[in-house]
Amino acid sequence: MLANNPVTIWHQLVKARDVHGLDAILADDAVFHSPVMHAPQVGKAITAKYLAAAFHVFFNASFHYVRELIGDRDAVLEFEVDLDGVRVNGVDMMKWNDAGKIVEFKVMLRPLKAINLIQQKMAAMLQANQ
Repeated sequence: MLANNPVTIWHQLVKARDVHGLDAILADDAVFHSPVMHAPQVGKAITAKYLAAAFHVFFNASFHYVRELIGDRDAVLEFEVDLDGVRVNGVDMMKWNDAGKIVEFKVMLRPLKAINLIQQKMAAMLQANQ
């Protein structure tokens, strides 16, 4: 694992539910790919906004990563979480630059029932934080 790998910091932020630490690991040109939005969300500010909302929606006591695949500049982290009685399974896919700043963050989810639930919860969270 490279010294500039942001995965360790990501895990610390998730464990602490620390949205304020996102700024330190996101590149200015970061791109967020949502499982429910057609277009990528481009820029550090909007990426941080989506990830901060996800911290509130996803990271409850049942959230846990079940598998990690880590390369030199990218990682895939599979997770599971129970939300409102729905078992959500998904992956966080991230790519980072030489400085260890995340340049791309993509979330993929299953099953369809989970996607619909997440869409509702994320929309409510993002609306509340406008």
